[in-house]
Amino acid sequence: MSLKPYLAFINTHPRLKLNLILTFVLLALIPYKSDYYQLDLSQSKPLVRPISYQFLPPSDYPIKTSTQPAPYLTSRSAIIIDTDSKAILYAKNPDLKLLPASTTKIMTALVVLDHFKLSDVVTIASIQTEPVVMKLEPGEKITMENLLYGLLVGSANDAAIALAQAYPGGEPGFVKAMNQKAAELHLTSTQFANPVGFDSFGQYTTVHDLSLLTAIAMENPVIKRLVSTISITVSDTDNTLSHELENLNQLLGKVPGLSGVKTGFTQLAGECLITYTKRDGHALIVVVLNGQDRFLDNQNLIDWAFLNFTWQDLPEATRS
Repeated sequence: MSLKPYLAFINTHPRLKLNLILTFVLLALIPYKSDYYQLDLSQSKPLVRPISYQFLPPSDYPIKTSTQPAPYLTSRSAIIIDTDSKAILYAKNPDLKLLPASTTKIMTALVVLDHFKLSDVVTIASIQTEPVVMKLEPGEKITMENLLYGLLVGSANDAAIALAQAYPGGEPGFVKAMNQKAAELHLTSTQFANPVGFDSFGQYTTVHDLSLLTAIAMENPVIKRLVSTISITVSDTDNTLSHELENLNQLLGKVPGLSGVKTGFTQLAGECLITYTKRDGHALIVVVLNGQDRFLDNQNLIDWAFLNFTWQDLPEATRS
């Protein structure tokens, strides 16, 4: 094949000729190394690190099957979530930051269980936290488990303070641990200033955060047992002092499938209530904050949700 036509074309185009000359010069300046061209691909490592994926089996998902509207609520904020999927079935101002009152004690219990054994013994200092108390006596020795009964069954403020004071660093260290726990659980709209639920500008949460916190708490068998207790009498380690505790949750033992979780009330926070109800294998968490009739609001939401939602597996739900 003759190159004369190509050479003649290049000679008649000076700019093209100059570009070709510069290209050959640059190629000549690049050092030749045989390993640039003799790669052993069998020894090369993949550019992307392999990741192990765990595919979960399809889980039931709640689907609304009626047009019946949610009931009227006195509560300023409310939410219903499916415990397994965390799907929201209903929400009213779900991200509104409000005072949590004694629903705070759910986080208090989680921090205690992270750092203490149930059999650990606490010596009670002088504690003044009226009006809701289990009547702990100064110098009394009592187990963590019995203090947790006071905390979650009787909603006792003196139990909350005693638990916090036993923590390394005392109550300030305990509150710091509460906020660290909230950050770990990605409760981005929650902050604590005390372990009791006293009203404070630094103490706030949302119904959405509380629902997620409750879902985690109810995975703990100790908390699940305590919050479902209607009444119990606990004592100190010497069995000389006893404390009778009654659960403040009026729906416990009344609403089918309901097994907790926590009440709360202050003048500023209003009436608050978190419940956990399981029927036909499906569990719902209902949270109401800043209401005037927490028990009626919560019960109406429970009944409405189970009446108007059915659970389908994910592929079927996606096609709906």
